[in-house]
Amino acid sequence: MRRTELDEGRFEAIPDALRAPAMLLALDEAFLMAAEDGDTGPSFRTWEFTRPTVVLGRSSKVDRETDRDHCDRHGIEIYRRCSGGASIVGGPGCLMYSVVLSLEQFPRIAKIDQAHDFVMHRVLAAVQRQLPEVRLQGICDLTWRDRKFSGNALRITRRHVLYHGTILYAADLHCVERCLDFAPRQPDYRRGRDHGSFVTNAPLDPTRLADDLAEQFGPPVRQITDAIVARATELVSKRYSCEDWRFRH
Repeated sequence: MRRTELDEGRFEAIPDALRAPAMLLALDEAFLMAAEDGDTGPSFRTWEFTRPTVVLGRSSKVDRETDRDHCDRHGIEIYRRCSGGASIVGGPGCLMYSVVLSLEQFPRIAKIDQAHDFVMHRVLAAVQRQLPEVRLQGICDLTWRDRKFSGNALRITRRHVLYHGTILYAADLHCVERCLDFAPRQPDYRRGRDHGSFVTNAPLDPTRLADDLAEQFGPPVRQITDAIVARATELVSKRYSCEDWRFRH
């Protein structure tokens, strides 16, 4: 079977056609679906958007959580992911990680709070190898000096969990502040702070971090099969690239 090869670095060396934001998001769901159907096992990967991109949660209300006019004026595209949680801004300087876990192997993570606990303590351990003072606050946020640099979300299916998140290390924080409106749900530790006062970059080496995350979750994906690409391509055509799905709320 022909496969799309990945390099040995922290990010996927895949064709430009697979680097489109809709495809990158669809690949997360494609890996989940393939695991659920028994076509592949658990997986772990790290990647980045090549340009600033707003990603809505599955049930996010676009006009409540984003400044859509600003995004339109500046050519910043808005997409929707298959998991819950609030809207985020990805792009260069924002490491994305995605892990698919088996409920047969880890049955306790079928409960949402246990899934957060299981994954986030492993992400925390990886980050603390560089920044021991980082803390886990709220439900699933990582903070440095009491400011958030990592947000996370999940989707639970019958036999697997997709857990994915963001880690800001050199992101354009002004872009984050301008693209997102005030968060609809806020942890207590935020104390009403706006995005500019609440979000930060953590001084992390992303290559080292990706390696440390892989130690927690297993070897990263090095190859994407034709079957995974086909699933993702179908998801893009039916949902991820469709405005009636992206802006449905």
